Amino acid sequence: MKTPLKNIAIVAHVDHGKTTMVDELLKQSNSLGERTQIEERVMDSGELEKERGITITAKNCSFRWKDTKVNLLDTPGHADFGGEVERSLMMVDGIILLVDAAEGPLPQTRFVLGKAMEKDLKIGVVINKIDRPDQRVEEVESEIEDLFLDMADILQKTDFDLDIPIYYASAKNGICRTKMDEPDQNLSPILDFIVGDFFPEPTITAGDDFQMLVTNLTYSSYLGPQVVGRIQRGKVERNTSYVHCDAQDRNKSFKVTNIQIFDGLGTSEVNEASAGEIVIIAGLDAGDIGDTLCSHTKVEPLVRISVEPPTVSVTVSVNTSPNSGREGEYLTSRRLEEFLENACRHNVALKYAPSSDPKEFELKGRGELQLAIVFEEIRRAGFELMVARPQVLMRTIDGTKSEPYEWVVVDTPQDSVGAITDELSRRKGLMKSLHPLGTDRTRVEFEIPSRGLIGYRSKFLTDTKGEGIMSSQFLEYRPYAGDLLGRVNGAIISDRNGKATPYALFNLLPNGKQFIEPTENVYEGQVIGEHNKSNDINVNCVREKHLSSVRTAGKDANVILPPIPKRTLEWAMDWIDNDEWVEVTPVAVRIRKKNLNKSTRSVIRG
Repeated sequence: MKTPLKNIAIVAHVDHGKTTMVDELLKQSNSLGERTQIEERVMDSGELEKERGITITAKNCSFRWKDTKVNLLDTPGHADFGGEVERSLMMVDGIILLVDAAEGPLPQTRFVLGKAMEKDLKIGVVINKIDRPDQRVEEVESEIEDLFLDMADILQKTDFDLDIPIYYASAKNGICRTKMDEPDQNLSPILDFIVGDFFPEPTITAGDDFQMLVTNLTYSSYLGPQVVGRIQRGKVERNTSYVHCDAQDRNKSFKVTNIQIFDGLGTSEVNEASAGEIVIIAGLDAGDIGDTLCSHTKVEPLVRISVEPPTVSVTVSVNTSPNSGREGEYLTSRRLEEFLENACRHNVALKYAPSSDPKEFELKGRGELQLAIVFEEIRRAGFELMVARPQVLMRTIDGTKSEPYEWVVVDTPQDSVGAITDELSRRKGLMKSLHPLGTDRTRVEFEIPSRGLIGYRSKFLTDTKGEGIMSSQFLEYRPYAGDLLGRVNGAIISDRNGKATPYALFNLLPNGKQFIEPTENVYEGQVIGEHNKSNDINVNCVREKHLSSVRTAGKDANVILPPIPKRTLEWAMDWIDNDEWVEVTPVAVRIRKKNLNKSTRSVIRG
């Protein structure tokens, strides 16, 4: 007898508790065995995911509950990784929408709900974090209903069933309620809901001929390249020949050497798998996301995966700084192109293209964070590179120069509202709404050009003393809003090579904030700080105090320098202007001028 199967994705805005909910569902379903120890946020298995506390790539796991197998997908919540969510929704028949009991629906909540409704997926709602002291469940429930009505109207889904089941939970504590006035239970009601009649079994195409759309790529050191997808029709068998249909409509034969299905947190090998199952197939060397695998008897390519287009681009270059090759392995243009090509193969939301300079390439994506993750992975592989300032992708629509706009939602303490509205208005943002959240917080919503958000996140954290939450979602292309100055303040630039001295840095403190530590090696054209004024300034930061035989009445004061900000890749990409590079090595992140020679570079900024 065939085991009943459900393919479900958990989607939400960032930090609303998706990965914690997956942890608890795996624990309470007892699918992993009583002795299995599940670490916190077990699905965030990547090094960068653990460091940052966010999900970057969608991941699969499975569990069994009441004789039903459930393939569960944990998806990213950050807007920059929306392509991962769109790709994941191709494999499921229903979603669980998580919403924070205090924050309510936010931009990414709206985005993922819209994509699910477009695909006519069944949707259940869990209001999470009901244990928060500032929870406002009744208001959030009303906001969710308004969001469903709004999205149904926008997508013209007049027949959409708006009778949405809602559960109330605290994933952190492993409890839920079917109604807010009921006592706490474990997560059994949600598990029963997942395997019940609400979510359908996988929708498949009639017929016995194998057909599958590739929705992800992975690699095994033992089996080589592997492709992941849900079988749409028929079944796949090990050691059998099938057809690979690629983007160029080339049909090539290949042999399936291994088949795996998801089993708990890992996988298990099988000899065959039927329609509806999510499988990992080995034997195909050059598969891409969006390709179709099918049987020789019925070659029918499926519609390729299409996601929202990129809105931001950044120029990437091999490292041409004086320090190149000293702190990491030198990355040639050919190897850099291979890295970017591989990143685009694994993420359908990324695109890359060569430029007029053979040392430089253009990488396009959804946002700064998504692009920074790619560069961070290259850096951690031991290589060096340089990154320019992110630029938004302009379009010409009906003869008018147009740029992308974003919907920005800010939750902030009340005393920070003035500084935020002033800054976003200066960046050509238009306030759409302002209303209180509880007694001491305020929610402000803006529509703003994407350019206005580049370089703003660090200032936002400063203005809100680290207590603000800002999220955004792409709206549409609108007419160009006019010029914006990338950064108000100029740069403090080293005018020579050498080792920075405490004496020189102490005497340069009146010029502005500094980015380097004493004894750090610097070179001509390297940016060592942010100037107090709007223009750049060239300084000598390697000067030493000259000794003499003349005694003075006073004694040398101890040099005390203020702490410098942590130089992360995202911070540097936010800070730089159009005439600067971020030098990225495994050891350090530096900022430099594109033109290093001070005699050929103006200090007056345009």
